[in-house]
Amino acid sequence: MKTLAEYQQLVEAEIKKQFFDKKTQPKELFEPIEYILEEGGKRLRPALCVLACHLFSEQIAQAVKPAVALETFHNFTLLHDDIMDKADMRRGRATVHKKWNENTAILSGDAMVILAYQLLEEIDSKYLSQVLKIFNQTSLDVCIGQQYDMNFELRPLGTQTEAVSESEYLYMISKKTSVLIAASLQIGAILGGAKASDAQNLYDFGENLGIAFQLQDDLLDVYGNEAEFGKKIGGDILANKKTFLLIKAYELLHSKEQLNEIIYFLPQSEKEKQYKILKVTEIYNSLEIKELTEQKILFFYHKALQALDTIEIEEFKKKILKDFAMNLLNRKK
Repeated sequence: MKTLAEYQQLVEAEIKKQFFDKKTQPKELFEPIEYILEEGGKRLRPALCVLACHLFSEQIAQAVKPAVALETFHNFTLLHDDIMDKADMRRGRATVHKKWNENTAILSGDAMVILAYQLLEEIDSKYLSQVLKIFNQTSLDVCIGQQYDMNFELRPLGTQTEAVSESEYLYMISKKTSVLIAASLQIGAILGGAKASDAQNLYDFGENLGIAFQLQDDLLDVYGNEAEFGKKIGGDILANKKTFLLIKAYELLHSKEQLNEIIYFLPQSEKEKQYKILKVTEIYNSLEIKELTEQKILFFYHKALQALDTIEIEEFKKKILKDFAMNLLNRKK
């Protein structure tokens, strides 16, 4: 087995080969694709795909292009999400639609999906149909999760009949965030020749870990260290975003007037913004929302480990995934 960093390096080299060395024309279509991929985050999904293949086979080269396909699709979703969210920044740089324009961003995003399928074309024929089925369902699931997220933004918090429930929120993040992590592991396992049960258990590991990851992200937005988190604390509060923390606060409050007053107060000045963050955080503290969120994170973390424990491979091979899960649980950014 290799380290996670070594799998990431394999993926990075293939991304460079596929997207940065070719200089495909027209540049107006392909430069935005290079732009979003060159600062593509930690490459965790594709690295997990190659790692999962290596759990069952030494022939890991067969998983590298499919892994890059998954990373290409992931970045496509971010590109289009930024348009829908009207986001100005992504990973410390201007978003594609801000650097170019919305039409360019839409078209380049569409091209990224096609390029992902071109990379999948080279999968061994004995695995291709199975992988495509998973990839297609996962792609649809991500869209379903995004639509639910958009729907939730239109629903009021303070009413029993229309408030977003905890179960609805967890379902949404499982679709929007978790399924691509889960599918990356499952596809890698399939390419390595894993039994169907082992590939499914890896999927379950990834799905539960992905939910824990998003809940941790919700938590860090309020309780993280700004220097380590890499962005300003309280962004979700200022945006009135329906995170796990806010949903639980509404669920537990008997009288919602106080929180309603703060949530729907739209601050203009920096002082008012800080007041809003402070007051909402005080309510969270009074309801022990931080502790409840940490408990929920641990619940899904342990579900992930239970799925991993059932996979029929040597313990030393499971260790790298257990270490990865622990690092996600303890991350600060």
